[in-house]
Amino acid sequence: MSDSNITDFTNPSTFILLGIPGLEAAYVWLSIPFCTMYIIAILGNFTILFIVKTESSLHVPMYYFLCMLAITDLVLSMSTLPKMLSIFWFNSREINFSIDFSACLTQMYFIHCFSVMESGIFVAMAFDPYVAICNPLRHSTILTNRMVAKIGLAVVLHGGMIILPYSLLARQWPYCRTNIIPHSYCEHMAVVKLACADIRVSSYYGLFVIFSVTGVDVLFIAMSYIQILRAIFSLPTKDARLKTFGTCASHLCAILAFYIPGLFSLLTYRFGHNVPLHFHILMAKVYLLVPPMLNPIIYGMRTKQIRDRLLHLFTHKGT
Repeated sequence: MSDSNITDFTNPSTFILLGIPGLEAAYVWLSIPFCTMYIIAILGNFTILFIVKTESSLHVPMYYFLCMLAITDLVLSMSTLPKMLSIFWFNSREINFSIDFSACLTQMYFIHCFSVMESGIFVAMAFDPYVAICNPLRHSTILTNRMVAKIGLAVVLHGGMIILPYSLLARQWPYCRTNIIPHSYCEHMAVVKLACADIRVSSYYGLFVIFSVTGVDVLFIAMSYIQILRAIFSLPTKDARLKTFGTCASHLCAILAFYIPGLFSLLTYRFGHNVPLHFHILMAKVYLLVPPMLNPIIYGMRTKQIRDRLLHLFTHKGT
């Protein structure tokens, strides 16, 4: 890093993303799996949206929630990967990518906002099988289209409001140290750590969001699945138990793929001071890219209606 990049200045108009410091020599090789996962995520989630839209039998609450999840995954993928790939492919020597500060704050807001929204959608998707299995006779009267719309609106408003202080606080800090962000995207703590001020408010609020949102959502999901498992094990036959459990297995896999790397990434970035920086950034990319890639695969392979519709599209084109 040159001296010109670390001289003091006040509130710069642009910031520079370094990508993944320490792994510059491997950028070309790293771009291959990241680009592959990005393409799978884009194609898979658009396919989910297309199938649900064109198949009237899928116009039910569970698939509406799945469409919400697909839209959220598309936003998370497209808000980070294109810029990261541009660093890998077009700035491999200088390793910089200048962006306007407002654009940086916008990216920060969308990434964290849609991450919170995805967590809320998983809660909604856990509520649907809970009602279907534990109270099947009232499923259609409880989860009406109107109720699904209210849940979706609540998820959006919750994500938008709770993350808004991230950007508002980050905008008010004076930045007079450096405009170089040692990350591949405008991650909240990576940006505010550049401020020459006491940023404990931002740090504490970030921890509050992590533990309150994740803690509450995971608690609701766990409560739903405890009741679901109790209902499953009370079914009269083994085949019925296996079939019902198989229906819930895909949702559990998607939940684990989202929360485990997400919590690991967020907590190690704050407390893992001995963890190499490039590992922090790689885990952050896993958190933002792997779930959007896996979700359409998990639900597409485990959901018979989507799988049959997809096979019908391919076989119909082949005839």
